[in-house]
Amino acid sequence: MKFNENASLDPSRSSSGGGSGGGRIAVGGVGGLILILVALFFGIDPTGILGQSGDTGNTGQNTLQNCTSVKATETNPECRFVVYENSLNNYWAAALQDYHSPKQFTMFNGQIQTGCGTATSAVGPFYCPADESIYLDESFFTTLQQQFGAASTPAVEAYVLAHEYGHHIQNQIGVLDRVQQGGTGAGSPAVRSELQADCFAGVWFANASKDPNGPIAEVSKQDILEARSAAEAIGDDKIQQNTSGRVDRESWTHGSSAQREKWLLAGYTSGDPNKCDTWSARDLG
Repeated sequence: MKFNENASLDPSRSSSGGGSGGGRIAVGGVGGLILILVALFFGIDPTGILGQSGDTGNTGQNTLQNCTSVKATETNPECRFVVYENSLNNYWAAALQDYHSPKQFTMFNGQIQTGCGTATSAVGPFYCPADESIYLDESFFTTLQQQFGAASTPAVEAYVLAHEYGHHIQNQIGVLDRVQQGGTGAGSPAVRSELQADCFAGVWFANASKDPNGPIAEVSKQDILEARSAAEAIGDDKIQQNTSGRVDRESWTHGSSAQREKWLLAGYTSGDPNKCDTWSARDLG
């Protein structure tokens, strides 16, 4: 993935360094990793599963506040996330009528208070519709690489953030609340929501470099291969097979490896968010 070195950035909705390393929460501890596998991994928290709600907390130095140009990525690698965020906002502002960006993208350490409750690294990246914000623990990509075998590259970082933006789009177009219908399984509302977010991520990849003044200059075939590999690595079936030695389709919440890869590619090959209607699709893959 190549960046446009002459592009400026707006870090006003980005923050990093928040949270604290101490304490435990209701879903937390080391055992909270299981929650990643069944509930929030690359997901959303529309029902307050994180615990008691509270005001968004963010302490510590904001290391993204100086990411005002793409060149800042040379000295602060975390500025890459502001690049992705700005590009995502640019695309969706052009593609979706009356679009408004997430109120905040926060990278945190340890744990943090959100509009959906207290979050720790155990829950993985997620979108909170209560405060229309995206949260990402800074250790997540190490976990993704070491425990799930996905590469830790800019393309994978971009895929993760683009997926969470997909949930924000769902919230705006009024389909996110369908997840609250409940249920699990290969054709459940939860799976359809996650696959649509994957598809929206693919759509963004297809369009990210089309703006000559945007912060992303090129998305290569290798970038797409890396994003596909990440999608495949966190399919419900693969995670279940690796953790329990068996696959239970009826408990799926995010979709199989094949489904996630299929819908990411559907978005990328079409470049059209209208091709991401997983809600009416009979065959999810």
